[in-house]
Amino acid sequence: QVQLVESGGGLVQAGGSLRLSCAASGIIFSINAMGWYRQAPGKQRELVAVVTSGQTTNYADSVKGRFTISRDNAKNTVYLSMNSLKPEDTAVYYCNVEVQVFQSTAHYWGQGTQVTVAS
Repeated sequence: QVQLVESGGGLVQAGGSLRLSCAASGIIFSINAMGWYRQAPGKQRELVAVVTSGQTTNYADSVKGRFTISRDNAKNTVYLSMNSLKPEDTAVYYCNVEVQVFQSTAHYWGQGTQVTVAS
């Protein structure tokens, strides 16, 4: 019903920047929040940043001041601008959307995009 398509990953040198995009398509009635998760080798998937429908944002401590999440409600698209990238930011980044389904919620995941930061 809902598909998320991610783009923008790649290889960058430490200190560089990347911008990830995630576009939601399909039947979109009400999106509560859109966020970014990442999973590095040997680690569990962790929340990186989230933005609600009211554009309230929250960030993991490790990325505060370096990453910025933004949302274009008209386009059902969420972005993650990543600056001052560090090797420890290397991970597969996944977009996630939470949609409201009457009195319940549902989650959808993007396919993941690789971000590699070289030292």
